[in-house]
Amino acid sequence: MVASIYAGKKPNLTFDTGSGVTKTLVMPSGKAVEYVAYERLYFVGNVEDSACQYMNVYVPKGATQKTPILLRTYAREDRPQEPTEPTGLDATGRALAEGYVVAIPGGRFASAHVQLLDLKAAVRYLRLFDKKMAGSAERIIADGTGVGGALVSMLGTTGNHPDYEQQLEEMGAADKKDDVYACVCYSPLLNKEQEDQAYEWLFNCTNNQTRPLTAEQAMRSNELAAQYARYLNSLELKNPTDGTLMKADNFRSYIKWQLIKAAQTAKNAGAIIPDSIGFTFSDVAEELSASQAATPAPQLLTTEERLRNAAKYLNSPRQGRKVETKPVGEYLVNLDIETYLNFLATTQRMREPAEAGDRAMAYNVETGDRTAQTAPHWYIRHGAMDCQTSFATTTAFAVKLQNQGKEVNFLLAWNRTFGGDYALDELFDWMAFIVHNS
Repeated sequence: MVASIYAGKKPNLTFDTGSGVTKTLVMPSGKAVEYVAYERLYFVGNVEDSACQYMNVYVPKGATQKTPILLRTYAREDRPQEPTEPTGLDATGRALAEGYVVAIPGGRFASAHVQLLDLKAAVRYLRLFDKKMAGSAERIIADGTGVGGALVSMLGTTGNHPDYEQQLEEMGAADKKDDVYACVCYSPLLNKEQEDQAYEWLFNCTNNQTRPLTAEQAMRSNELAAQYARYLNSLELKNPTDGTLMKADNFRSYIKWQLIKAAQTAKNAGAIIPDSIGFTFSDVAEELSASQAATPAPQLLTTEERLRNAAKYLNSPRQGRKVETKPVGEYLVNLDIETYLNFLATTQRMREPAEAGDRAMAYNVETGDRTAQTAPHWYIRHGAMDCQTSFATTTAFAVKLQNQGKEVNFLLAWNRTFGGDYALDELFDWMAFIVHNS
């Protein structure tokens, strides 16, 4: 814990309802969205970095104090983050167009812990002025990608944790709660050290085939993979489908069925899935392999259900779009995951096995701490084509949350690499669902 040089100073947090400036955002569709901008709202009284310790808040026409707030962080690992304006190219512009209040906080660059403190302070600021500002601080949906996704994960699992209280007080943060309603995490870099281990555990099968390594690198890869196996075994994860205990020896099979689910979802929507990357196809849903029977797979749908689901994902009443859907004929019933992973290794440059000195800022995410309030709703996406990070880490995190009874919408997004704020129709359908059904 780093002592604040501002300890003892009295916080001076303000919000002037008359300071808003009316602006217009033109979306890629040509739609003009009018909103009121409240900018440079400092969320701590003892400002250490005036270039980034503030937040911009954008209120669309028609917003009330019951309107949900999208809290979008653009945090990076290599520099401070100054708040930006909303853009039609990501969830911020879409949120304004949908009628959500948008808050974009900045943050210092020092450590993951400091970045989290700034994000918590921003949440507390929104709660402090909840009655003066449009938007409900009880309906904050935090969104981030990569480092931002990791910070959102940390924010969502450490709500109101007493370990942060002293430093937040020294910063001059509001004396309010900092838990959030929902978290949207794209490709979250959850933990540097375990990510290195998880990467080797997942991609170890590509060594000296599509990923040539030296003898020393191969040895390091094997050591890291073994470390992650021990870590997985310590988590005591339970399969969300049937409650069976998952260890390192069967967790890969669970990931396999998550990949099958992702590919089937894409195929239902019209994607072409090649048979050269490890998948087994069938014309009947009931044809199950022995391995599938041993490890419950995602539910296979009837043709009618598949059409209905495809229509739900592809037709957006907000955009006025109409997409024709049709049966695509085949079910994916199995996957040779080593074939698939070796295919991935041919599409991008693979990472080399990390050394101890390679680890930078650690974004450790703990779940199950009873002194923290964990967000009840989670939307987690990790690209099924991502070779830069391990989707084992994200999958384990999603399972842990499900084991705790949280509502988790998790997908290894088909044909996606590292990135975020994609498939926004799906995201905003989910946001509307949780807001109106809980």
